[in-house]
Order: sequence, then C-alpha cells, then structure tokens
Amino acid sequence: MILLRHGAFYVSCLAAFTAGHVVNYAVILYAQEAIGSDLLAGIGFGLCFGPPLVLGWIAGAWCDRYPPTRLIHGAQALFVAAALLLWAGDRAAADVPSMRVALLVAAALLAGAGWSFVAPARMATLGQIARPEDLKPATVAFNLFVMLGFGLGPLALALARSAAGWPGVFATAALLFIAASFALLAVRTRASGRAHAPLRVEIGEGVAAVVARPLLAQLMLAAMAGYLAMGPMTVLLPKLAATQLGLSELQRGAFLGTLALALIGGGLLALALQRRLHHGRTIFVATALAGAGLAALGAVHEPRAAVALLGAVGVAGGLALSLIVAGIQTAAPDALRGRIVAMYTIVSQVVPAASGVTAGALLQRWGVGVALQACGAALVIAMAAAAFRMTALRRHAG
Repeated sequence: MILLRHGAFYVSCLAAFTAGHVVNYAVILYAQEAIGSDLLAGIGFGLCFGPPLVLGWIAGAWCDRYPPTRLIHGAQALFVAAALLLWAGDRAAADVPSMRVALLVAAALLAGAGWSFVAPARMATLGQIARPEDLKPATVAFNLFVMLGFGLGPLALALARSAAGWPGVFATAALLFIAASFALLAVRTRASGRAHAPLRVEIGEGVAAVVARPLLAQLMLAAMAGYLAMGPMTVLLPKLAATQLGLSELQRGAFLGTLALALIGGGLLALALQRRLHHGRTIFVATALAGAGLAALGAVHEPRAAVALLGAVGVAGGLALSLIVAGIQTAAPDALRGRIVAMYTIVSQVVPAASGVTAGALLQRWGVGVALQACGAALVIAMAAAAFRMTALRRHAG
C-alpha cells in the first residue's frame, strides 16, 4: 500500500503542513486580536505566501539539481526561526509594543521563504521515491496530507492557545517542524548528476515546457482559479466564526477544523473515483461549486448551516485540487519535474496570498459577509469562463 510504503514521508508531510498553517494562522490571528488590525492580518498572510513569486523559481531549479530532502530541511529551519520571532515579539510586547509589528512582519517573510522551498521540494521528493505506476495515486495521497495540514492548523492553534497561550502556539509550530525533519531522515533522495545551465536558462526551460503542453498550461490556470478560494478562507473564516456566528475560541477551532475533514473527503473521493471520473469536467464543476458555497457562507448566521456549507466547499475544493495536482505531476517530464511542480506551488501560494490581501481589504471596507460573497462570485465567474476556453482540459479524461 502506498501510505505504508512511504509512511515516513507522509508522516513528515502531515507534521510540516500542520505546523506551517499554525504559523500562517498565528500571523493572522495575532495581528487581528493582539495588535487589532485586520489590514495587517491580510498583509501578514500575503507575506507568508508572497515570497514564492520570486524564490519559487529558484526552488524549482534547485529541486532538479540537488537532493530535494536537503532543501526541505533548510526550509523547515526557516519556519522554526519564524516561530521564534513570533514568540520574541509576544515577549517584547509589554516593554516595546511596536516591536510586535516588526517581528510579525519578519516572521511572515521567513515563513514565506520556507513555503517557497518546502512545497516544491516535497513534490520533487515524491517524484523520486514513488514508482511510475504509483505516481498519480501517491500524489493524490500527498495532496490529502497537504489539505489535512491546512485544516488541522487552526485546530492545533486553538488547542495550544487554550493550554498555554500564544507562547504555546509558537512552541507547537517549532516542535512540529523539528519532528517533521526527524521523520524525513528515513527518506533518501539524490541529486540529478546532470550538467546544469545557468539558473535563468533552466527556469526558462521549465516555463517553455509548460507553454508547449496545452494540458499542463491549462491545469496551471485551473489551479490559479481554484486557489482563489484559499486566501479568503484563511483570512475571512476566523472573522466569520468570531463575529457573524458568535463562536467561542474552541468552537472556532472546531469550525475551521471541519474544513480538514471536508478536504480529506474530497481528496478521498478523488482517490477512489480517479479512474471513473472525467477529470477535466470534474475540475470545472467542482471548483465552481466551491465558489458558490463560499459566496453562500457570507449570508449565513446559523452555525449548523455554516458547517454544512463549509463542508461542501471543502469536498468540492479537495476533489478539484487533487485532480489538478495529480494531472500536473504525471504530465511533468522527469528532467523538468522540479521546475514544473515549483510553478504549481508558486500558484498554490501566491494566488492565496494575493486573494488573502484582497480579502483583508474587503473585510476592512465592507465586512465579512460582503467579502465572502465577492470572493465566491469571482471564483464562479472565473470557472465559467475557463470552461469555454480551456479545450485541452475540457477533453482531459484522466
């Protein structure tokens, strides 16, 4: 079984992605609650996922040069440093309150540098350790742990904060990253051993490979549309839970944690039905449904209805994104895999960052309900337009 064969890798993924999202949510919630700025929360989230727009290209080329596990260890060390800076800012708050803002921004930038390398390096690692016939289901399984980490992050944060306050949150993130690196010691990867061109040339080769393959290019565009929902969910859902739904601290963590189960459900659905579904049409329909559910959340004031809608958004989004990432991974040539999966991870990080900043501005100006409705409607419109124009993806049966 794939999960048993690569158990150490997947355990490391679960710990690392959970810890990464603890850091992301800590930046957002600390800015909102301790510093009192929704705008800074959006900016902080943007900084967490903005650096890959520059560093992600370098990460992709390095994944095709060096053993990707080495890059993972380095990236996770940056996250540990980010958690320590957040802790230092909290400690300094009593004496120098302004230091909290500076250290929060610095921590967000370090986390952004970590995301630039850790995600593409993990996908490149999977390309080395999985057998060719197992690569698609192994990638769908990998994406399950990505989504599980995204969902478990806020729950882990809530539990740690209830037990030990903000210092407990920062310590939890750092310890999870250390555990992820220990688990990864059992995974062996290799350098390519090939002669390499200048970095600029190698990056250009990766871009040219995507442009020359219509299905790859359209899967990337579909990923851009799908990840439009991630930024607003990360920035707006905590505010929705606290204000419009009136939930307590632990209830908020549980509400956001429901997203984990829904995302896993969507990923499991993809894993079980990947041979039966028409991948292209499923991606279009599921992403549009996720957008419609996100918009509907903006009008909900009753917790049970909100949980049901969030579950629907998670299942639809998990299904679509699992099929997208599996399609990209299997369509990527081995020699260019690092650069191509890095482009996907740039999309998965930069698009949520941009939409998160936008969502923060909408939240500041019009409130959480209007912000959710605007973001959800934009996703539905984007997928409707894509369904008419993306012929290669529309024909992609899987």
